This record gives sequence, structure tokens and C-alpha cells, in this order.
Amino acid sequence: MVISLTEAAVNKLKKMKTNEDQLPRIDADIAGGCGISVKFNLIFDGMRRNDTVIEYEGIQIRIDHFTKRYLDEITQIDYTEEYGFQVGESFSSSACAIEF
Repeated sequence: MVISLTEAAVNKLKKMKTNEDQLPRIDADIAGGCGISVKFNLIFDGMRRNDTVIEYEGIQIRIDHFTKRYLDEITQIDYTEEYGFQVGESFSSSACAIEF
């Protein structure tokens, strides 16, 4: 798995004042019942058990096992003033599994 940050994202994260307990994490917001929608966010919170930590230019990004399975092999984090942090590609699926 590769996490890359645009120059704008690196600059914003380096300027932000965070303490050791509130570090950036890629989080998956899952919605749906029969079918699924996944949106990725960058949040700031504490360490969770079994986190994967990826370091990029001195910035530690954490990912939990649940979120990790939905990320692409290469995930980019960008930042714009208008939209804030943008993480990877969100996706949705209308596939529905029915067992008999």
C-alpha cells in the first residue's frame, strides 16, 4: 500500500498544530444496506489497536484494518481551501448478495 500526499496536503499538515494524541488518520465512512458507498476522510484522533502507521515526509498517517481493506493500492491525499482534505477515490456499489 502506498499513501502519497500532494504538496498542498503536506504543507497544510505541517502547519497544523496537533498533539501526539491527535494525529491524522484515514477513515472510511461506509453507508448502505444492499449495496455500499465508501467515502474516505482525514480525521485527527488517538491511536487504535492494530493501526498501520505510514510515514510520509515526516508526517505519520494512521490507518485501521477496517479502512485499509477499502483503500486502493495507491491512495493520494490532497488539500484545497475550498474542500479541505480529499482522500483517495470514494466509490459505491449496487451489488447485492442474497443467500438462499
